[in-house]
Amino acid sequence: MDKVKIIPLGGLEQIGLNMTAIEYDNDIVVIDCGLGFPDNDMLGIDLVIPDVTYLKDNLSKVRGLFITHGHEDHIGAIPYVMKELPGVPVYGTTLTCGIIELKLKEFGLESVVELRQVTFGDTLVAGPLKVEYIRTNHSIVDAAALAIYTPQGIIIHTGDFKVDYTPVYGDAIDLQRFAELGHHGVLLLMSDSTNAERPGFTPSEKTLKHTFESLFLEHEEKRLIIATFASNVDRVQQIINTAQRFKRKVAVEGRSMNNIINTAIRLGRINIPEGLLVDIDTLNNLPPKDVCIITTGSQGESMAALSRMAMGIHKKIDIGPTDTVIFSSHPIPGNEKAVIKIVNELHKRRATVVIEDAHVSGHACQEEIKLIYALTSPKFAMPVHGEYKHRLANAGLARDLGIPSENIFMLNSGDVLEVTKDSCQVNGKVEAGYAYVDGLEITNAQNASLRDRQRLSEEGIVVISAVVDIEGKDLYSLPQVMDRGISITQEIDAKWAQEVGEKFTQSYYDCMEKGINQKTKLITELRNSVSSYIWSTMKKRPLVLIILEEL
Repeated sequence: MDKVKIIPLGGLEQIGLNMTAIEYDNDIVVIDCGLGFPDNDMLGIDLVIPDVTYLKDNLSKVRGLFITHGHEDHIGAIPYVMKELPGVPVYGTTLTCGIIELKLKEFGLESVVELRQVTFGDTLVAGPLKVEYIRTNHSIVDAAALAIYTPQGIIIHTGDFKVDYTPVYGDAIDLQRFAELGHHGVLLLMSDSTNAERPGFTPSEKTLKHTFESLFLEHEEKRLIIATFASNVDRVQQIINTAQRFKRKVAVEGRSMNNIINTAIRLGRINIPEGLLVDIDTLNNLPPKDVCIITTGSQGESMAALSRMAMGIHKKIDIGPTDTVIFSSHPIPGNEKAVIKIVNELHKRRATVVIEDAHVSGHACQEEIKLIYALTSPKFAMPVHGEYKHRLANAGLARDLGIPSENIFMLNSGDVLEVTKDSCQVNGKVEAGYAYVDGLEITNAQNASLRDRQRLSEEGIVVISAVVDIEGKDLYSLPQVMDRGISITQEIDAKWAQEVGEKFTQSYYDCMEKGINQKTKLITELRNSVSSYIWSTMKKRPLVLIILEEL
């Protein structure tokens, strides 16, 4: 009997980019399709998405994308990836499908991609594989774990989860179903690792009720501006409930926030009392103590609504001493500097800023992760979702629960984990990694272009142009030298530019004497010569661009 292959295409080296393929014979199911944000050295890159070359090469096998929940790190790459996977259906629960539908409409793909809504307890057939949706809790409504039934045994993927016995919306996580699957026998558990370093339990979302009430009381004379993730519908519900109790009108600001909240209203995933929600223009006519604004920008995003308010460029909201701004989220790793920048700008406008105590995580801490291990009793474990240190902590919890070290697997993106009823081992690797979204362009060829951008940002550029007669081995004009970004003191002086031009001229005639008259090779020789000269005189390695015009 064939082995089941587990092939992570993202989500194992960082927070985000979550995507995993499960393959058996001629059938592949794909779990999630998320994006990530570029590192500081990825200059000019807007978004990072998983490299789906393996799925493109095996398109006839792909039976569907099965999405666990509606966060960007799990659905954000769908509009880009689905252009590469035509005809593949996308599955998700109610709000998840609602948010994906918004994305598809934005990209003009709503009539191209088949979106199939499922409910908890549904089992979808994909050839010899079956996928069951199991209710979990997270910081967004309708989050699910997946049980994948294979000829070799049951594989469980938890998705992002926490154990919340008192969720703001819907029912608690279906622990009974996890226990039933454990009773039947679970072959492999892939568990969320994000909070695996944190002891104890993650507090319920409802515990924030008292926090918000205290904040509303403490700042009762001020206008409240609360920033959170657009997709955290439960958090928005908490704020709405508190605003109603304190008789404040509420406005939602930010395109993504408005889109998701309107979708949640349409799908019945949020309850907003009639007359409570108004537009910004109406709020501006009310005293500060009667106003609450829920906005995007909690991560310091440069064009989000809160950032525009802080910089004084928002068209309708001016922040000042009568405002209290509450950050109801923790900075995602890597976003700390951007958040601090916004906080400083808010302080400059004499607003009160609250950046603590108004957030609980949507991810399981150690005791909840251990509970899932105990209920499912998997034979093998593969920690997912997180940086290496998070997954390593998850692996330690698995060992604490009695899973032998040799049955716990720490994979990298592209590794192929082959599983049978009796064995599990890494065997081979597929093409995987990052694809880059740069404006309208998507490319996997990152190395050369990103290196050039890095050099431009750090060392500058020198452009040398000349009119040449390669056949006659002569120059028709003196070379023109232009530089940008080499010196912090305006332009390099004319004497240095003249010396670079003289070095170019000397190198050109040297090449002619050596018989180097093929244009591409000639440009390479000239560039190397000029680069060496610049290093010897400036101790810098700018990008050197040679332009030869032939007459």
